[in-house]
Amino acid sequence: MYKLVILVESSVTPEVIDANWAQFLHSAEAMPNLRREVTSRIDSHLFGSTSYQLMHELIFDTAEDAHSAMASEAGRNAGRLLQSMSGGRLVLFLADHKEDELENIRKYRQPNNPSQAPANG
Repeated sequence: MYKLVILVESSVTPEVIDANWAQFLHSAEAMPNLRREVTSRIDSHLFGSTSYQLMHELIFDTAEDAHSAMASEAGRNAGRLLQSMSGGRLVLFLADHKEDELENIRKYRQPNNPSQAPANG
């Protein structure tokens, strides 16, 4: 999967984001091949020199799908709205996203000591 990740800086007035967010979502959700989206309101910063208030992820099957979506009319409109409401104080990037369920990860975890080894049974 590929994610288009949007990070909106804390310096953007939250009321401006709130007033325009529904319109942005309407455009973003019309992008072709969009599989899923996630919005996260950031409530604390643990490390880093730049603070962000919002992270939005648009999820696609492939990088090509993400690029096509951004180039579409809906994608260009969403981009204009995003730039307008943020004044350009944001970060956009594409990420090759891999995901696994914890249950599956635990199946392949090597025990650190014999007491963590699965019981024979």
